[in-house]
Amino acid sequence: MNDRRLTILQILPRLDVGGAERVAIECAEAVSMSGHRALIAAEAGALHSMAQRARAEWMKLPLATKNPLKIWRNAGRLVRLAKAEGVDLLHAHSRAPAWSGLMAARKLNLPFITTYHGVYGEGSAFKRRYNRVMVRGERVIAVSHYVAGVIRARYGLDERRVRVVHGGVDVHVFNPAAVLGDRAARLARVWRADDGRPAIMLPGRLTSLKGQEIFIRALAAMRNADALGILVGSDQGRGDYTARLVALAEKLGVAARLRIVGHAEDMPATLMLADIVVNCSTVPEAFGRTIIEAQAMGRIVVATDHGGARETIEPGQSGFLVPPGDAHALAETLDHLLDMGTEARIDFGQQARAHVAEHFSLRAMQSRVLDVYAEVLG
Repeated sequence: MNDRRLTILQILPRLDVGGAERVAIECAEAVSMSGHRALIAAEAGALHSMAQRARAEWMKLPLATKNPLKIWRNAGRLVRLAKAEGVDLLHAHSRAPAWSGLMAARKLNLPFITTYHGVYGEGSAFKRRYNRVMVRGERVIAVSHYVAGVIRARYGLDERRVRVVHGGVDVHVFNPAAVLGDRAARLARVWRADDGRPAIMLPGRLTSLKGQEIFIRALAAMRNADALGILVGSDQGRGDYTARLVALAEKLGVAARLRIVGHAEDMPATLMLADIVVNCSTVPEAFGRTIIEAQAMGRIVVATDHGGARETIEPGQSGFLVPPGDAHALAETLDHLLDMGTEARIDFGQQARAHVAEHFSLRAMQSRVLDVYAEVLG
């Protein structure tokens, strides 16, 4: 990016599990790999060790707050941090820290960019103003063309300030050949998914937005009545929603075929257990990281036909799309894929993996982010 060693600061609420958090750490890793200094300002979280492996220096700041007074105080903390560490550019990944980062960048006359990770709700004038900070950087990185379209429609942003950088997956980590030993077998035993039945998996936190209820209804409507359904993801303390899913499965007679396994740390091994991976979000997702992770693992993906999924799936080539909220259409597609047979699914999965390696690799994503930094830094 530059002849001298630069210091790039990633700003986010906390180092917790989530797509935006992983992208921030991957951006920091790209900075470190290119010979520069990577800082992350955030509260502690489950991804702290991942940040360390990325050779990022963690600066503990209380940025996970929406309190206006605390946001203002955090701006002062970022000013002091940036001065002390010689920061050259601030990159914000979430709205509240972005407000603090914007104020600090203006105070110090430093470049400021944002990544627009999600399609934020805009139910009021206050919410629209609060969200608008995510398009006030000198460059705005959109995680998909879908998100870029939302930005244009809402803010009329100058096209020259927007860069589309799709998320990426490490195809060396998410690689069937790299899942060695009994990593997958251990999970299969714990989850009671080792009896040879075909497994259909929906990875994602347990929330109605991810469509677990649609998934259960599709499981009940399938002809292949022996197929196992596996829900992977934490309910983040929303036990009432988990209980609702269990009650629905019992009502539809598929409770014995459903596994709700909670958060999985080893996602490559987890995805190895699936014959088919499903993404049936009820609202358009900004990108859909689990889709490309499953494709990289050589799994067939069936996703809802909206949002970022349309950019990661070429129907019939790297996956399949079904209408939003249509459990019967999902069931028909799942039955069709199971009827293909194991060998045909393996061949299709290899095709999907090649698609991801060509278009959605982690290294390609990191290279594009570094290009954006280079633009802003001149």
